[in-house]
Amino acid sequence: MTESSSAGPPPQLPAGPPAGPLPLPGEPAREFYLGVLGEGGRLRMAEVAVEQRPLVAELLERGLLLAEPAEGVFVAVNPRVVGGRLSEELRSAGTRLLVQAQEMPALLEDLSRAYDLTARTVDRSGEVLHLHDAEQINARLDALFAEATDEILTAQPGSALPTPVLAQSARRTRPFLERGGAGRCLFEPAARSDGPTTAYVLEATELGARFRVLGESFKRMTIFDRHTAMIPTVVDYTGMAMVDDPAVVAFLVGMFERDWQRAEPVPWSTTTPDPAALPVHIQVGRMLSQGLTQRIIATRLGVSERTVAGHISRLREQYDAQTLFQLGWLMRAAAGERRSG
Repeated sequence: MTESSSAGPPPQLPAGPPAGPLPLPGEPAREFYLGVLGEGGRLRMAEVAVEQRPLVAELLERGLLLAEPAEGVFVAVNPRVVGGRLSEELRSAGTRLLVQAQEMPALLEDLSRAYDLTARTVDRSGEVLHLHDAEQINARLDALFAEATDEILTAQPGSALPTPVLAQSARRTRPFLERGGAGRCLFEPAARSDGPTTAYVLEATELGARFRVLGESFKRMTIFDRHTAMIPTVVDYTGMAMVDDPAVVAFLVGMFERDWQRAEPVPWSTTTPDPAALPVHIQVGRMLSQGLTQRIIATRLGVSERTVAGHISRLREQYDAQTLFQLGWLMRAAAGERRSG
């Protein structure tokens, strides 16, 4: 505690841009603007009815109307000009947020050091229950899903789960999510090409669950409310262990969170192509635009960092980027334009 107490007052978090909806006009204001255009783009102030004043005020605030008091009129402004200004403001705000994201670990460093120095009481009252019968395993899982209240973390390595297992998962997961529980699940990329798995993911996503794919080796586990974990005890998964020991469960949660951070949030669809089938330079570009490091990209693609560096060098030339930060920003902006176009 001595080190943390002498570190001085914590730094202030930088203020970000105000949260809220984009400053776009509502549907009544849009129709009113079109009416102004129909009158040649000019509206006499004296002709504005009382009920129209809120619409005029909204368009003035959005910059789509300009007041000319000397002439006693409102003049329509080109929406492209307004859109360009708003786009630039959003890009500036995005850049500020990216900079703040990079600074955030350092801003919390004094709290992190205090946490590391704090002595903790370890509860060693937990136990491990070994289960070897399928009926017994399913009964335990039914009970754990029914009793869970906050969060269920699941890691499912392999190409796809058997259809009966998916049906059981859906039957157990649906009530938990419907009563407000949070769920996160990891799959391998190959699972995206399996129809039943995709259907299960899409249904659970509609209920609020979150899914990511990880192109690395990870361990199968299901963790309930960060209190109890179910893990396999044999290779063919016919035996399971139910773990309640706080230290072991905390270790498993740490493994899951580490894998979750390295995983990718990808769209699930029966028409979504397998990302692994894309050319390497496109995969590198996508991962780079998501903020992944050169080392992580090399690990996921199974290539050397030298190979990744070569692709990045060519991408920097293509986007005329001076730094990796600028390249990632430009590629994210380009991806956004493609999605909106």
